[in-house]
Amino acid sequence: MSNLGFRILPVSKKVEKQLVEQYRNVVTPHISDNLNRMHAIGTQLRPFHKKGKLVGTALTVKTRPGDNLLVHKAIDMAEPGDVIVVDAGGDLTNAIVGEIMLRLARVKGISGFIIDGAIRDSAAFLAGDFPIYARGITHRGPYKDGPGEINVPVSVGGMLVSPGDLIVGDEDGLAVVPVDSAEEILMKVRAQEQKEHEIMASIDNGTVDRSWVDEALKQKGCEIIGPVEKV
Repeated sequence: MSNLGFRILPVSKKVEKQLVEQYRNVVTPHISDNLNRMHAIGTQLRPFHKKGKLVGTALTVKTRPGDNLLVHKAIDMAEPGDVIVVDAGGDLTNAIVGEIMLRLARVKGISGFIIDGAIRDSAAFLAGDFPIYARGITHRGPYKDGPGEINVPVSVGGMLVSPGDLIVGDEDGLAVVPVDSAEEILMKVRAQEQKEHEIMASIDNGTVDRSWVDEALKQKGCEIIGPVEKV
């Protein structure tokens, strides 16, 4: 029988490492635009590291609020390049990770943490470049009793994350690319980068076409009274 709520599963599929690396110079707004702006982790989860981009594949953990037993197990299981994504219910009463777990994760080559909950020892994170996004800070430590689950779909910041999904985090936030869409989205992102490069060049040389603004206003029924000077 399956012990729902207290189990550890394998990852059936994850984004290939070579493809993950190609996202290292991709910004989250471009990813979001090409996912119809629907696959972003909420702004409640903010960065608590000094600098450093987060790129890797999701190793997911669902845990009872305030308990990190399964997070410790996830660190032991993680492979280099994994991002440990923890659904701790958004609770801020007890911290889920701290400086010791930061040290363990760094040594193992883990790419970063996403914690829908609290952290502690925040000075250690804020001083360095190990990426961590969390909901808040508390000095109160966690319990280690369980239950919990590893490698199941989780909800963090209002976003569903599945094991093996691609995670990208930067100054603008966190984006999630479903494992089966990573190659397609990368192609769309590269096309958008080229398009925006051309737009920037047209702004600089004075040839930018802004007629779309008036056309959009017209289509939406905006009433314009009197002359409108063009800048």
